[in-house]
Amino acid sequence: MRAAAIFGLGSSLRELKPFQHDPAIEWTVGVPAEHEALDAILIFGGDGTVHRHLSSLVKLASSVLVVPSGSGNDFARALGILHVRDALTAWKGFVSNANHVRVVDLGTIASLETPSPETYFSCAAGVGLDGEIARRANALPRWLRAHGGYALSLPPALLQFRAFDLKLGVAQRVPAEFCLRSHQPVLAAVFANTPVYGGGMKVAPTANMDDGLLNVCVIRDMAKVKLLTVFPSVYLGKHLGIRQVDYFPAARGRIETDRPLDIYADGERVCRTPAEIGVAAQALRVIVP
Repeated sequence: MRAAAIFGLGSSLRELKPFQHDPAIEWTVGVPAEHEALDAILIFGGDGTVHRHLSSLVKLASSVLVVPSGSGNDFARALGILHVRDALTAWKGFVSNANHVRVVDLGTIASLETPSPETYFSCAAGVGLDGEIARRANALPRWLRAHGGYALSLPPALLQFRAFDLKLGVAQRVPAEFCLRSHQPVLAAVFANTPVYGGGMKVAPTANMDDGLLNVCVIRDMAKVKLLTVFPSVYLGKHLGIRQVDYFPAARGRIETDRPLDIYADGERVCRTPAEIGVAAQALRVIVP
């Protein structure tokens, strides 16, 4: 068996040692060359580290194990890997030829402003207040981002952010024509592949990573005081009962806003609106407990 290890910020070779219990496995360290024949790739890091390597991982088509060691580990959490010990259990099962592989969807983002290749995302893509919170959270020290950085960034982001008009075209399947939905004014729109994002918030509690769909959550404008009081409900997935929240599945979405806004995915800035968001069905093989 041949395996590679990729390390994110703050991770090191020391963390690989518990996974090297089988001397028959040949290891390489670093991002593999394109089309390199590998049985597995281990990624030590969080959602941002996974996000930055998704394009390469899709091309390599190897089985991927996420070892959660970043400031945000929502993709690993969605796969049932809450701790490093869960990743180690999954790895031992995979090495012993047990059925520990799952094939999951990824989200895609294509800018309509400047021609560029599609960008993959694993958890969720968001525009509006969501992007402003992500921008502020990324500026925090790493240890603070890992301990409620998203929630800490909400109040200052909310004070300065103003609602926007959203023109959203959605299609329930591929191929299909877009059905136009206009929302005005809006605070945020999130396209989720996983139930959780932003450090454990259940923004899309019914999301399924292998159904070929994204779950769209649109938060229409509301009083800032009310938003602060209902924000904790997102961690329990209870926000779907709020009148100003629209929630529905879609295979594709086209976003236009009344002013250019940044789109963030997995906590990383991708592009500005307008953009098209879709699904790459069964794009990634992942090793699970």
